[in-house]
Formats: sequence, structure tokens, C-alpha cells
Amino acid sequence: MNFAQLGLAEPLVRALEAKGYTTPTPIQAQSIPTLLQGRDLLGIAQTGTGKTAAFVLPSIQRMVEAPKQVHPTHCRMLVLAPTRELASQIADSARDYGKFSKMSVATVFGGTSINKNRQDMARGVDILVATPGRLLDLIEQRFVSLAMLEILVLDEADQMLDLGFIHALRKIVRMLPKQRQTLFFSATMPNAIRELADQFLKEPVTVKVAPVSTTAERVEQFATHVNQSEKQALLTIHLRNPEIERCLVFTRTKHGADRVVKLLGHADIPANAIHGNKSQPQRERALAEFKSGKVKVLIATDIAARGIDVSGVSHVFNFELPNVPEQYVHRIGRTARAGASGVAISFVADDERPYLRDIEKLTRVKPTALPLPEGFQNEAAKIKAARPAGADDDRRRDDSGRHRAPPRATHSARPTGERPAGGAGRPAGGARPGGPGRPGGNAGRPAGGPRRQGSGNGGGGGRRSPAG
Repeated sequence: MNFAQLGLAEPLVRALEAKGYTTPTPIQAQSIPTLLQGRDLLGIAQTGTGKTAAFVLPSIQRMVEAPKQVHPTHCRMLVLAPTRELASQIADSARDYGKFSKMSVATVFGGTSINKNRQDMARGVDILVATPGRLLDLIEQRFVSLAMLEILVLDEADQMLDLGFIHALRKIVRMLPKQRQTLFFSATMPNAIRELADQFLKEPVTVKVAPVSTTAERVEQFATHVNQSEKQALLTIHLRNPEIERCLVFTRTKHGADRVVKLLGHADIPANAIHGNKSQPQRERALAEFKSGKVKVLIATDIAARGIDVSGVSHVFNFELPNVPEQYVHRIGRTARAGASGVAISFVADDERPYLRDIEKLTRVKPTALPLPEGFQNEAAKIKAARPAGADDDRRRDDSGRHRAPPRATHSARPTGERPAGGAGRPAGGARPGGPGRPGGNAGRPAGGPRRQGSGNGGGGGRRSPAG
């Protein structure tokens, strides 16, 4: 089957051929005919399966077949994404697919000039790709209106929920016309997402291309048990393997990502980090150097990595296991894209064993045990000898020295500056919870002392078919 047989018009088929895509992926083959009919859709598919093309292509065709003059500040199609990287990626794909259809595309997300966002929306656009926080800011300032909206898309809906955007989503949906087409796409389908879909979708068609929560079949999964303080040595040895052309290394925190970049620098292995504290130009530069091959190692947090769609990523390393098991699915999905194979290797410290058990329970896959490589002990001893006396080994333990049990809620930290409406995640007027090494509430700050202001930046082989 080809794209023309799915009912797509000639300009769209021509745009696909220009990118070298001839055969639709399963999610595209099942979704496009349904969406061309104007039906609502709930799509469950792993990352890297071509979800972006599955909703962008039929939406462009429907708008072309019913042309309308877009009013200033309005849009005909709104795509909501959890991170700025993903929003930027979707917008780039929309421009590529719609280049022969004369579709205008704009992006709205944190970390960019809000004045430029206003200018981009001044004349109105056909397709607007946005993160919820910045979109609500512009709506409240009357620089964006959703009154003319015809198509709403929620991409990575499970990540939206994890980041606490549920209140923002409900606020946005209340502003939309009741007569619209609504599309949900998600890699996982927890009960909370299904309940959200029931609220927003009207008699949707459900499309599944993989069992819920399973990981990409073409990804070989391995796990090595190692002391936390010796992970640097293990990663260094792996990255010296000439077979690794381009790889992603995941940490749980922004500080951890920066620290790994520094540690690799000591080993003469160039790497860049991408996370919420980086400015948008810094993030774009890091991605450009990674895509071009100038730097083969990119260190990322879960939030920042949701928009990374780079072909040729051979390996994903979990330097730290995620404490939310669904994030593991998204992490390893950064490899094995567009029909290629890939390898995922997790470094498991003793206090991360509960995280690994949660991941195995969710994915129903037990990673193959991978022994410590040859030369590991020598490398670990060399790194240990070079460390300053008393250096922190970054063990994740609480004040009592006991292991912190992984949280059962599926809400992870949200990108800097992308604040859900209604202050989700913290009680109104409540104190910031304490954590390891930090007193609870407002202890440590003088009464009446000024708060430090936040940055305000944030959101979040075989290439024959679009990989979304």
C-alpha cells in the first residue's frame, strides 16, 4: 500500500516523495483514512512509529479541501505538545508535509521571545503548534484566539498528564468550539489518560499498533549492576567503543546531566547536555551538533528528550534509571526509529533495583544481564584515584541513609517555566516540600525575605516511511 491509496492528495504525496517516504507505517495506514472522514481518534503507538505524519497529513488535506481565510490571532488547527523540542519537531514536519499545500505554520512555546510569538500570530495561521503554558499566556493577553479552531491534537498525551498539565488542558478545551475534530496520541495508556480521552473525544475510533506499555521490539535491552560511584567508568568504556556512532545518555536531573558532561570531558569524550535550564539557543545548538555528528554523545533529561527525533541513534544509555517506569519506554524509543534496530543499556545501582522491578512489571520484559566489561576495574581505579578526597559520589539516599522508595504517582518534574494552570502539583499557598538536604517548608529563608524568581524558560535503517 502507498500513500495515494490511503486517499491523500497529490501535493501531499509529492511532499512525502521529496522526503523519500513511500510506504505508510501501521499507525499511518490505520489513522489516515479515519481522519480524512473527520472522525475523532485515540491513537496508541510507541514513539518513533510515525504519529506526526499520521495526524498532520490528513489534517492538511481536510483544511485544503475546505479553504478558509484565517482571521488575525486565530488558527484552524492546534497541536499541543509537552515540550518545546517536540513542538519544534512537529512544526518542522508540518512545514515539510504542507509545502505544496500553502499551509502556514507557527510555534508558541517558552524559552522564545513572546513578542515574536505575537508577531507570528498577528495575521493568523493554519497550524499552530504550542506548549500549554505559553499558549495560555498569549490567550490571556488576547494575542491568540481559538474561536475558529477546527482540529485539536494532543500529542504525547501521557506526558502531558505526567507534567501536571491536566488543568491547563481543561482550561484550553473550554475555549474551543464544540464542533471540532479531536485527536489523542499517546505511547502509553494509563487509566488517567483514558478518562481524559473520554472527556474530550466524541465517539472516537481507537487505533493501536502495539500493546499498551510495551517497548519497541527492535530494541535490545540490557542491564548492568554497578556501584553508583563507578558508573562514570562504565559509561566511559562503553563510549570508547567505535561501533557506537551516536548515542543518548539519560539522567534523572538537570544537575546530573551537566555533571556527566563534565566527567566525560575529563576522559576526552566530548558531549553536550540538553535540559530545562538551557536556553533555547543552547538547546538548538546541542541538537544541531548531535544531528550533524560533530558531537556523538548527548546527555538528556526525560523532559528535554521528548522531542528528539534523530536517525542513527544506535544506543541509549540509562545512566540513571527513571523513577517513573513509563519514562523508560520513551527513553529507549529514541533508538530503533524508522525501521532501524537499537540497543538500550541500563546502569543499575543497588538503590535503583526497585525502579528496575517497576520497569519490568510495566514492560513485561526483563533486560538481559550484561557483565562489567573488560578493563572496568582498571578504569574505575584510575577515576577514583583522580577524585578529590571526600568527593560526593551522588548516592541518592535520604537523611537517614535509607533507600528512598520510588514514587507510585506517574507525575515527573515539569520543564522550567512551563507552569500548569491552577498551580498543579503544589497546594495553593502551601510551602515547597522539603527534600534530601533541604528543610521542609520555608525553613532557611528569613521571614518576609524575597523569593528568588524563576527563569520563566521552558515548555517540553530503512527510512521508507515517516517516523513522526
